[in-house]
Amino acid sequence: MPRPGQIAAQRKAAFPPSVDERTGLLILGSLPGEASIRQGEYYAHRGNAFWSLIGDVLDEDLRSEAYAMRLKRLRERSVGLWDVIESADREGSLDSAIRGAELRDLSAFVARLPLLRAVAFNGRTAALHGRRQIGTGKGLTLIDLPSSSGAYASMPRERKAEAWRVLRNWID
Repeated sequence: MPRPGQIAAQRKAAFPPSVDERTGLLILGSLPGEASIRQGEYYAHRGNAFWSLIGDVLDEDLRSEAYAMRLKRLRERSVGLWDVIESADREGSLDSAIRGAELRDLSAFVARLPLLRAVAFNGRTAALHGRRQIGTGKGLTLIDLPSSSGAYASMPRERKAEAWRVLRNWID
């Protein structure tokens, strides 16, 4: 129940996965933010560095591409995208505002990706929920990344890029 003058949180739902049978690296976020939901695109907010960071990993300028081409280029390089949360109540876009999260069955999902070798978590919330869901013993490398979100401003972009470059070990 919201306090007087406070807006009630709205139920937010995630997008379908962007994967195929060749996915070798899966990058998992938490739940799309407001800009992403409005545009129907992963990481649509201008302040989110995802497309710049993953472009650096792939040595490609993905930011200048249309969204459909961005996803196509990731799939061509065996990189998939999805989120650890199916839906949740959240006012705004911050992970700290997520309430009542309905988590995905990631364990079953990753089992259906025959070439999957690594799962990377974009931010602390994704890692917290994703690691718990996937567990250990599946022969996968689990990688915690600093959040690409502009809200995570305590780490400079170049340090984020350096941390994200570890993904090059998992790119075909």
